[in-house]
Amino acid sequence: MNKIVIADDHPLFRNALKHALQASLSCRIFIEADSISELETILISNSDADLLLLDLHMPGANGFVGLTHIVKRNPQLPIVMISANDSIEIAANAKQYGALGFVTKSASIETISNTIEKVISGELCFPTGSLESKAIDQMEQISLVRKIAELTPKQLEVFNLLAGGLLNKQIAFEQQVTEATVKAHVTAIMRKLEVYNRTQVVLIANKVHIKQDFNS
Repeated sequence: MNKIVIADDHPLFRNALKHALQASLSCRIFIEADSISELETILISNSDADLLLLDLHMPGANGFVGLTHIVKRNPQLPIVMISANDSIEIAANAKQYGALGFVTKSASIETISNTIEKVISGELCFPTGSLESKAIDQMEQISLVRKIAELTPKQLEVFNLLAGGLLNKQIAFEQQVTEATVKAHVTAIMRKLEVYNRTQVVLIANKVHIKQDFNS
């Protein structure tokens, strides 16, 4: 194992996890990302990464959209989802959307290391019971998440800003582009999601959103 990417928006957690894993795994390089957009940029130049540790709740993730988006663009990359939420339903959905393993942030370093080693060796590694959970039967949500994952990285950024209630002018300022460019992105987003106005886009974002735990 040569290179692991850690994607989490809490720098103290990333640093602690990196140092702990350095002592328990034979991995020479750890690369850190604090948002989905930064992660996508990192993966373009690190296509040889052995594994991604992906936090469920981080900027741009929007529930399982971030995971699905990364899986679609990096099908060769094993992903272990990590979260403060220890719900069996969350673990089951992580598997449904393409993760090969799931661990909680409260897990021991030994457990996290064992999960990584199993996933690298080609095994699935999830908490007992999660593979049989009925949570994955939420077909409407699954369909919406997969549609959103079809957005380009830039469209996904605009989608997340729309979901946050920002107007085109505000999005243009955040993205440092013209309002005309934002309007073009919004039009493309509505076409891909098969809706006709911004309100419907926000409603879709709310449907796929997962409530974030205080400690996640």
